[in-house]
Amino acid sequence: MEYAKPLAKLIRELEKMPGVGPKSAQRMAFHILRMPEEEVRLLAEAILEVKERIITCTQCFNYSDEKLCPICRNPSRDSSLLCVVADTRDLMAIERTQEYRGLYHVLQGVISPMDGVGAEQLRIRELLGRLEAGRVQEVIIAMNPTIEGDATALYLSRLIKPLGIRVTQLAHGMPVGGDLDYADQATLISALEWRREL
Repeated sequence: MEYAKPLAKLIRELEKMPGVGPKSAQRMAFHILRMPEEEVRLLAEAILEVKERIITCTQCFNYSDEKLCPICRNPSRDSSLLCVVADTRDLMAIERTQEYRGLYHVLQGVISPMDGVGAEQLRIRELLGRLEAGRVQEVIIAMNPTIEGDATALYLSRLIKPLGIRVTQLAHGMPVGGDLDYADQATLISALEWRREL
């Protein structure tokens, strides 16, 4: 049995979303079908508004609806500390900790030759321009512990260290409350490698 054309079209479009398979797309499509018309209109307007109004911050490349994002506009942030992340989701994860008070630089991806993404497609040139201004004393490289993330971190480190700026990386290892017995080998190796003095 085939779906009515408008419903089939909605399912096809929802399937294009990352992490959404055919079953999830069908569930979402049927949920949208059952929603009151006003809620559907609000959802459609929110999607269009995001596409029309969201830009990247001209300084850090975070998503914003103004030329500078709220973090870059905040005078209480520590401009001597710069955290480099792959994307805005990573920035938001660090912000949720409410511990980091410096600024950010969003690369908008990681170096991934398998996906055809090289250093020249990332916001590395802009990062180096910010560092040459001379205000930054430490760069924290906050990449996911993947092959691509580690390669990007190493690449950045080799570019930044000659500028005389301290380069650090997020520690990798055991999660709080984790059991050694259940940790995989790579996590244990990383935890040993990044151990610190007590």
